[in-house]
Amino acid sequence: SLRIIRHLAQNGGIPLVAIPKTIDNDVLMTEYAVGFSTAVNVAVEALDRLQPTAASHHRAMILEVMGRDAGHIAMHAGIAGGADVILVPEIPYSLEGVSDKLHEVMDTGRKHGLVVVAEGVRRPDGSALTVQHHDEEVRYGRVGEWLSETLGQRNDWETRTTVLGHVQRGGTPSMRDRLIASAFGVRAVDMVDQGRFDRMAAWSDRDVIDVPLADVVTTTRAVDPYGALVRTARGLGIYVGDPG
Repeated sequence: SLRIIRHLAQNGGIPLVAIPKTIDNDVLMTEYAVGFSTAVNVAVEALDRLQPTAASHHRAMILEVMGRDAGHIAMHAGIAGGADVILVPEIPYSLEGVSDKLHEVMDTGRKHGLVVVAEGVRRPDGSALTVQHHDEEVRYGRVGEWLSETLGQRNDWETRTTVLGHVQRGGTPSMRDRLIASAFGVRAVDMVDQGRFDRMAAWSDRDVIDVPLADVVTTTRAVDPYGALVRTARGLGIYVGDPG
């Protein structure tokens, strides 16, 4: 979106300052984008609600969350929500690894498991799961359903899938989203006042800075397979794919 609006602004001669806004949190050069915190809160609440029914029915519950090609929502929500398995597009995984982890959990006597999977996760062979809409647009989807069916065929326990979808994009904004949106807004006004155009407000190391849009739009920010959150998940015993 930022790449498109920057192109339009440049061609139209429109002075532009930007604020990162996406639940996917995949904007380069900022730690947080507006909307991400609220979306994660929704996913964590869903995990909290799925856990009791998973326990009462002895099932593996799979929660599919949004994020496109980035697994930030899945990673944050999975750790905070006590998931046993977190699958993200950035880290390869195996069905054997997922099954082994769930068997390990259920063999302890708990008899239920929680799996969080990002919508952009592919099959282990690299093929994508997509849905074609009525306008012929093809988008990610059905990975949770596919995973449920596949795990159900390989194991002797029931699986159920919940797809949050656009539920994550609405609701009451979290405290953090309200805070950073306010901070970004003040910084954007300051940039306009100072004539610092073609730049984006960003959150970095507990501070608000501004960075060149030309650098921001080069690519997206993915989950770091060797970053602190992945190390945290593995330290907690969560299966997050196979180490490279």
